Amino acid sequence: MDRRAQIQRARRFRALHDRSRVLLLPNAWDAGSARVFASLGFDAIATTSGGVAWSLGYPDGEQVPLDEVIAAIRRMVRVTSLPVSVDFEGGYGASPEAVAANVRMVIDAGVAGINLEDGIRHERLRDIDDAARRIAAARKAAREAGVPIVINARVDTWIVGGDAGETELIGETLRRARAYLEAGADCIYPIALARPEVIARLCAAIEAPINIGVRVGLPDLAELGYLGVARVSTATRLATVALSAAHEAAERLQSSGRFDGLDAALGYESMQRLFVDPEDTVGGTR
Repeated sequence: MDRRAQIQRARRFRALHDRSRVLLLPNAWDAGSARVFASLGFDAIATTSGGVAWSLGYPDGEQVPLDEVIAAIRRMVRVTSLPVSVDFEGGYGASPEAVAANVRMVIDAGVAGINLEDGIRHERLRDIDDAARRIAAARKAAREAGVPIVINARVDTWIVGGDAGETELIGETLRRARAYLEAGADCIYPIALARPEVIARLCAAIEAPINIGVRVGLPDLAELGYLGVARVSTATRLATVALSAAHEAAERLQSSGRFDGLDAALGYESMQRLFVDPEDTVGGTR
């Protein structure tokens, strides 16, 4: 991608975090899903590490070879003019220096933002100083590349907090959020957080945009905005909805031998138009 165009996308993405309204991000897993989401009028697109991994034939958790991840990112960036933010898990590196080198590759793929998480394989939290150094390394790589990417620091206390009580989880999340912001993060993502009272408390206490991952039962977008949330992403939800729909249709086909369950609102001609004419929107069936 032309570096000037990428810088413009990164600046546009950064401006979407001004907290004047909630930024809603659908998480794509391949070029097809990215193109579909782009056609619907979203302001930007994120990726899901889980969805990307599954589409490439691997489990989630940095199990995909990095070159395959980069190639998938390039394909998604290629099919849309929207800013693309990449779920880069823990940075695919054992040290801050390795993370910096990998972030440079992701930036070269054309992204406008990245997620970096402080959990390790959903089993334990990374040492806070180590996590902060990795964010600082990513920020330094972005500065050297001249691309003002948005770094969304994912805080995994609600995933791997063990037996800690809510007060302890809040305290640890605040401590980590402040360290990550000081290291160069722009946005904080307390993944798996769902209680509205705690969401509001963190939004009030953290001087930065807060990202919330969607789940069934969560307050709607308007209510999340009222609580102070700046950014909402779908994580793996859209990927699992799509794969579940395919699984159910194939299962009905296998059990019934009938083909009437294979009609789709988004058909062949619609998908073709999305790639033949990138400015077209979804419409038509086959």
